[in-house]
Amino acid sequence: MKILVTGGAGFIGSNFVRYMLEVHPDYEVVNLDLLTYAGNLENLADLEGRDNYRFVRGDIADSGLLDEIFAEGLDGVVNFAAESHVDRSIEDPGHFLSTNILGTQALLEAARRYQVDRFLQISTDEVYGSLGGEGAFTEESPLAPNSPYSASKASADLLCRAYWKTYDLPVVVTRCSNNYGPYQFPEKLIPLFITNALADEPLPVYGDGLYVRDWIYVRDHCSALDRALHDGRAGEVYNVGADAEKTNLEITQTILAKLDKDAGLVRHVKDRPGHDRRYAIDSSKIKTELGWRPATPFPDGMADTIDWYLRNEPWWQKIKSGEYREYYERMYGNR
Repeated sequence: MKILVTGGAGFIGSNFVRYMLEVHPDYEVVNLDLLTYAGNLENLADLEGRDNYRFVRGDIADSGLLDEIFAEGLDGVVNFAAESHVDRSIEDPGHFLSTNILGTQALLEAARRYQVDRFLQISTDEVYGSLGGEGAFTEESPLAPNSPYSASKASADLLCRAYWKTYDLPVVVTRCSNNYGPYQFPEKLIPLFITNALADEPLPVYGDGLYVRDWIYVRDHCSALDRALHDGRAGEVYNVGADAEKTNLEITQTILAKLDKDAGLVRHVKDRPGHDRRYAIDSSKIKTELGWRPATPFPDGMADTIDWYLRNEPWWQKIKSGEYREYYERMYGNR
């Protein structure tokens, strides 16, 4: 099988490329990534030179480049390429709409014209909006996005549905809860707090810190995507979660305890606009239909993640400088 993975130099994308080449060593993977701020080829440096892996730098909205890639013959497309940080979407909504909506449409159109056998769209539980204190999102939950980021992802999901209904393109959409693990860009909660704590810098907790997310170890997410790519029913949506709901304060306390750091590093900062209070995922459908189960308990996944950042300080030190530092100061310096 030959697959195109877009956004494959990012956090989840690079973990997925690794997973697929490990589990399916006879597959060929083409990795298309524009290498914006969160794309990092160091995530996959050890794969360079392999006969069944190739990197192409480019934009998913570049139809000419897509023609060149798709003309080689592809069996599947897995679309991770997206702007994904909520705070950045509040700063610059237009960029998110351009990449997440128009870029996805360009990919869908190329897949339609070249009759690709499977198109897997990687979405997010954030398209459902915010939950109350009980229950969980199912695939039948209404879309109610509350940020420019989540609205752009919901729009892309609906485009995928339209290409399935109108053109019979075999599209599958997955909506996953919050991921954590190796190679995550350190503007996200867990790697930000790990790396700040290691440097004895403040851990900026939004508001009261009681926002709840369902956390999944990235390799478990990759295994679910593997199932969805091969066995998911065309036109369907599959929720992916690990039943590991944690508040931001619980995450913070876990990190501080593991690193033996003082709770005085916690600094509550002004909340961001439109902050969703709680997400939770009902994964019954993918478990029942595709036989998938998460394999990594949250304590084990967090221990492995923290250990990875301890072992790979040069990786994240390079990132936490320059443009990233300027953005960090804009986001947290005056809160």
